[in-house]
Amino acid sequence: MSNNKFANALKPDRRSSSGGGESSPRTERSTRAQSERAATRRNAKHIGGYFDPTVSKQLRQIALEEDSSVQLLLGEALDMLFQARRKPTIAQRPVHS
Repeated sequence: MSNNKFANALKPDRRSSSGGGESSPRTERSTRAQSERAATRRNAKHIGGYFDPTVSKQLRQIALEEDSSVQLLLGEALDMLFQARRKPTIAQRPVHS
């Protein structure tokens, strides 16, 4: 057997190919986590950007001070941008599943 950990990681796991239909705990965990996350974000699209860490800290501080969330503050900011550009304010609408 090769001592290359990276090459070995790419090889299929012989234990799971026995035909028993068993999956590894790692696969079950990641599949479950993906489906749980996907259900809460159904019909929603992630929008993001890269900013200085102080921007993130300040945004989180405002959310804490106002007993709000970063998500709600970003929705408010986007709606203000849309309004300034004479577009419909749609960012704070609830996401329908």
